[in-house]
Amino acid sequence: MSSPILTFSKVGLAYRGRLSLFTKPNWVLKDISFELLPSETLGVIGRNGAGKSSLLKLLADIIAPNSGKIHRQPQIKSQLLSLGLGFNKKLSGIDNALMALVTQGSSIRDAKELIPVIIEFSGLGDTIKEPVGTFSAGQKARLGFATAIHATPDILLLDEILGVGDKDFKRKSTKALKEKVQSNQTVVLVSHSIQTLRKLCDRVLWIENGMVNAIGGAQEILDMYETEAVSA
Repeated sequence: MSSPILTFSKVGLAYRGRLSLFTKPNWVLKDISFELLPSETLGVIGRNGAGKSSLLKLLADIIAPNSGKIHRQPQIKSQLLSLGLGFNKKLSGIDNALMALVTQGSSIRDAKELIPVIIEFSGLGDTIKEPVGTFSAGQKARLGFATAIHATPDILLLDEILGVGDKDFKRKSTKALKEKVQSNQTVVLVSHSIQTLRKLCDRVLWIENGMVNAIGGAQEILDMYETEAVSA
């Protein structure tokens, strides 16, 4: 069995109200422990408010835990596919794509070689040379997806994103994303779709009330989840 590339050990995450230092912290995640294995697709499921999106932010190293430890193997990088939330509006689409690729570990040379591929996939044409601030929401989503799908992070983090854009681009982006997930890419996929998780995941982590309810083989955990949902 391969050694884990990332390990959560009794991790907790709390938010505290801004009005008073004496406000009790709201623990969004409590005592979370699990391992992420190389090349696996780990699904994350749970009801709304269970803490799934907060877990992704911890995995992406966007926020730090209040308790416990997160251990990553050296040089491991995680990328949350956010479809351009970090774009600089004043820079061109090309410059934003280059920055995103380099941030995720690509060399400048490799990033520049990917630009024609990103232009073709996104279908933006010469528009990609304009400032992102002039883009429509759909154009930003195309650029964000085209860039993210061609980046090579060690861990790809997905939050309910399985294709974006108009009908044709959504079909293309969904196909590309599924191919990425089914490759040797390590993926953590948050989704409410049991059918999607059954098709794509090796294991599933079930979170309820900020705690690990169960973790194991995808089919076993999803059967348990469906059984409880029916009886609830």
